[in-house]
Amino acid sequence: MFVTDIRKEFYDVVVNQRVALLISSDIDALCACKILQALFHCDQVQYTLVPVTGWQDLGTAFLEHKEQFHYFVLVNCGANVDLLEMLQPDEDSVFFICDTHRPVDVINVYNDTQIKLLIKQDDDLGVPSYDDIFRDEDEEDGDDSGNESDLGSEPSGKRRRFDEGAVERRIDRQRARREWEARRREILFDYEQYEYHGTSAAMMLFELAWVLSKDTKDMLWWAIIGLTDQWVHDKITHMKYVTDIATMQRHVSRHNHRNEDEENSLSIDCMRISFEYDLRLTLYQHWSLYESICNSCYTSCNFKLWSLNGQKKLQEFLADMGLPLKQVRQKFNCMDISIKENLRDVIEESSNKYGMKDIRIQTFGVHFGFKNRFLASDVVHAAAALLESTEKDESASDTFIKALDCLSRSNLERLHLGIDLAKKKLIAIQQTVASCICTNLILSQGPFLYCYLMEGTPDVKLFSKPMALTLLCKYLLKAFVHSTRNKRCKLLPLIMAAPMDVEKGTVIVAGIPPESETSDKKNFFGRAFEKAAESTSSRTLHDHFDTSIIELKTEDRTKFLDALITLLS
Repeated sequence: MFVTDIRKEFYDVVVNQRVALLISSDIDALCACKILQALFHCDQVQYTLVPVTGWQDLGTAFLEHKEQFHYFVLVNCGANVDLLEMLQPDEDSVFFICDTHRPVDVINVYNDTQIKLLIKQDDDLGVPSYDDIFRDEDEEDGDDSGNESDLGSEPSGKRRRFDEGAVERRIDRQRARREWEARRREILFDYEQYEYHGTSAAMMLFELAWVLSKDTKDMLWWAIIGLTDQWVHDKITHMKYVTDIATMQRHVSRHNHRNEDEENSLSIDCMRISFEYDLRLTLYQHWSLYESICNSCYTSCNFKLWSLNGQKKLQEFLADMGLPLKQVRQKFNCMDISIKENLRDVIEESSNKYGMKDIRIQTFGVHFGFKNRFLASDVVHAAAALLESTEKDESASDTFIKALDCLSRSNLERLHLGIDLAKKKLIAIQQTVASCICTNLILSQGPFLYCYLMEGTPDVKLFSKPMALTLLCKYLLKAFVHSTRNKRCKLLPLIMAAPMDVEKGTVIVAGIPPESETSDKKNFFGRAFEKAAESTSSRTLHDHFDTSIIELKTEDRTKFLDALITLLS
């Protein structure tokens, strides 16, 4: 059931208990986890933190901890399946679920005892009403159960007098039930057809901290990073992002106003969060301007930098801005102050001439002391690169802890390390996109576009991770839409497959919705993948919390794709 008073129904319940935190491997969940840890630290709540990467992990973690814990907090996992059916918990286990995945499973919505959903009610949930999907069995059987025993007890010699009214009533009831079941199937199909994302989990838990009057600037910064993660990884619509940014801006103003009269507002370890109308150039303050323009999805796709014409256009763009190449190619920190001061305005002015009308985006920046300045998106890219690091000897929990660490302002070295990894990842994505476009690896399969990264492609190991693959998909589809002349292809979604584990012979497959500024970001591939795997008996593993990412046996790829084409045509 939905929790209406998060303080009374969630925090006051767990504050004197031992709690198990099961945290999904994404940046929003990490930020939500940091906020919860800070709150638990304030109130000395005992907790155990368990990172989970998929459904199997979640099941194992629950089995290991169900004896010691009665209260489980699940962040960004668990809302979109029937959790009680999956975990089979004892009756005294209670699950608090703070999850952005939609749609929320109807059994979770209508379970009053063990499932408590920390989910914003004003999100566009569209949950079907109880009477449309549940029906008491007693209603159907109650009316005529008496007649059959009466009929059976009559002496066999007499002619049985059938109660015609009862038979008709039963036929009517059966017909009504069939109609109700057909309508129920239709309602559930409409409700569960698309996967999408709701309000950031970090924002939800920041609101809890605010209600408790325990919100700090650090918590506010984590909530902002959680929201920015949803934007960077293309999980929410632009409208939703702008609305949530406005909410965070009000909190930022409140905190800044509160700290104006404090003496430490200029001390060396102070933290200042500011609303920025900044450039859509990834990591540009930690890179050179030139490399950032080349490796940012927005500029790279608009200039079509994989072509010679695109490279020429970029040189013209730099000339139009009147910036010397020497300045543009050196680290941002080393650029002349006179150039840096009005850089954003200069870039915006030239971008407008080149058709890039929305090169600036509403976001937030933070200053730690005097030297360190980061944008929210910088931290998202850094944490994602650490979380999906492909170092050989690192386990999933090692990378989880490192990514969690980089969010603390006491651990800026780790953050800088993450930024360096993120640069390598962005260069790899840019090069892969360029080679896919130039060698025509994106094929139109009818109802969707399809691209397969061959084993042996440079950096292919990087794309065996879900977030990196999703980012590549988004970037590749945008690039394809900019480069193709086929109008029909511009409206198609994209499915991408990359080698996952060569020894096991598996590939990772991800599907994303069509590219458009007005897209509602609703993804129908989760359902389609399930149906296609079922109809062809393909050996698939639907283990990711995002249903539109699956693992598949390499030799089943062809029949799986054929089934998808048939299903979606």
